[in-house]
Amino acid sequence: MVAVLTVAVLALVVAPGPGTIARLRPARRDVRAPGPAWARTAAVLGLVAAVTIYAPPAGFAGAALALTVAYRRTRRRRERARDAELRGLLGCLEAATGELRVGAHPANACTTAARESSGAAAEAFRAAAARARLGGGAAEGLHAPGCVIDVELERVAAAWRVADRYGVALADLLDAVRTDLLGRIRFRDRVEAGLAGARATAAVLACLPLLGIALGQLMGASPLRVLLSGGLGGVLLVLGTMFACAGLLWTDRITGRVTG
Repeated sequence: MVAVLTVAVLALVVAPGPGTIARLRPARRDVRAPGPAWARTAAVLGLVAAVTIYAPPAGFAGAALALTVAYRRTRRRRERARDAELRGLLGCLEAATGELRVGAHPANACTTAARESSGAAAEAFRAAAARARLGGGAAEGLHAPGCVIDVELERVAAAWRVADRYGVALADLLDAVRTDLLGRIRFRDRVEAGLAGARATAAVLACLPLLGIALGQLMGASPLRVLLSGGLGGVLLVLGTMFACAGLLWTDRITGRVTG
């Protein structure tokens, strides 16, 4: 019973998210939106609680694993959202630069850029266009505190202020900011590709204890009975799971400081 519940917890933890399911689903207009995320979270918590009642060590180990996987998924989702926002900002800068080079007013250039993009960058350029039409400083509209690309938007605003103060061509400054941002994105992509091997190695090392348990079970040593029976085996199960999770999180921290 405990083994079945443990497998169910692991299956829910590693199950594909709504975004992955949507990509694998054929494109149809009548596709229903995926269910709320809290439903799967509640199911995982319920199974973890059930496992904890029957075998506390297995429940604690499953809870640690579930929290680690949830944290890593949230972090990857946040990184993908940041990448999408950065590419949206690239589109805004390219559109605004093109409009300015043909003689468009900065307000109209910002409006066109916001129309051809989406996300936080589009909102910022839309605010800049509104301020420019009212006679204010368009650079002030590019401030987005708390946004995932607030640093990049601040660079755009600084370039805009330089153009307003010293009369430098705004199109040239925005194009320079776009080139710099594009170089940063490409550098980050190269670093991410170079770190793929290290991350894969860390994942393999974290899964090696599971392979050892499976081999021991096939050889008749019954490691699952020892680990799930409580006592010293239960302590080893909890400690081993926590060490594996800590290794994954530490690897994420190291690689995150390189790419950040």
